[in-house]
Amino acid sequence: MIPSKEEWLAALESRHGASLQKKLSNTTVAICGLGGLGSNIAISLARAGIGKLILIDYDHVDITNLHRQQYKATQIGMPKTKALSDNLSEIAPYISLETYTTKITEDNISQLINSADIVCEAFDKAEAKAMLTNYVLEHMPDKYLVAASGMAGLGSANAIKTKKISDKFYLCGDGVSEVSTETSLVSSRVMICAAHEAHTVIRIISELYDV
Repeated sequence: MIPSKEEWLAALESRHGASLQKKLSNTTVAICGLGGLGSNIAISLARAGIGKLILIDYDHVDITNLHRQQYKATQIGMPKTKALSDNLSEIAPYISLETYTTKITEDNISQLINSADIVCEAFDKAEAKAMLTNYVLEHMPDKYLVAASGMAGLGSANAIKTKKISDKFYLCGDGVSEVSTETSLVSSRVMICAAHEAHTVIRIISELYDV
């Protein structure tokens, strides 16, 4: 039986306090890329009681995604936006979700993420990471940006850190093990980096801006 919205909010407030939960509930976060990073970021933020997520990805669920991404075998072939929305709605039934099954480009990026308070970069490819990061920093200086660099391979989990690059730009990862240079993406290490991104978002909302 799904709890009422009032019961749901009360449970979150009992953990976070009413003041912080109000801030979480009033925040919109855009997640750009719904693979190993993005799907795990979304799950963490939904559980934390974020009010709204903007989910953006043009890809479909593939069997090769299942070892590290938050999808089910029964969802193979589905658009990731639809599959993740379904999963998030089961986890956090009162979250607001806005989805775009499209590739982010410099031509549409402003339209897609304009309403977000915080933007999470969660792409695999360096070119896409650079495009999003550069655009937000140059054209949307009012927004917080949380990005990732390096989480591939079997390196120590302790090598993954969060760095504050500038006033509103945070970078999570080891800064070294890019997907293109490593032989593997392992669920546990990808999830650690995703957790860094999600936790950074929550700290920003909590007005804790250090790292």
